[in-house]
Amino acid sequence: VQLQACGGGLVQAGGSLRLSCAASGRTFTNYNKAWFRQAPGKEREFVAAINWSGVRKRYADSVQGRFTISRDNAKDTVTLQMNALKPEDTAVYYCASVLRRTTTWLSGASDDYRDWGQGTQVTVSS
Repeated sequence: VQLQACGGGLVQAGGSLRLSCAASGRTFTNYNKAWFRQAPGKEREFVAAINWSGVRKRYADSVQGRFTISRDNAKDTVTLQMNALKPEDTAVYYCASVLRRTTTWLSGASDDYRDWGQGTQVTVSS
């Protein structure tokens, strides 16, 4: 399977960006999806996750209320709407997926995710 992320770019603080991640090679219906990010010199960190049905979501404290994750199972895509962006949101953003273990399981740990996209750069200027 391949994950292809797109939508990154340069935006001023307070602006918005919308990231999308499309899957190819298999259907995503039973897979949880997530976004992670990695800034220069820092470890990869969790941003947001959505379970296989789209009912359950979780967010990092740093993006809660500003970012929204959603999915379209018919199109095998996951989207991250990012509003009120801050310079500290600058990073390479990665989408990831993993086969669900239970109906309620939704992890924020990168080690739990098996498939990863190539990353898309988001730069927020002050």
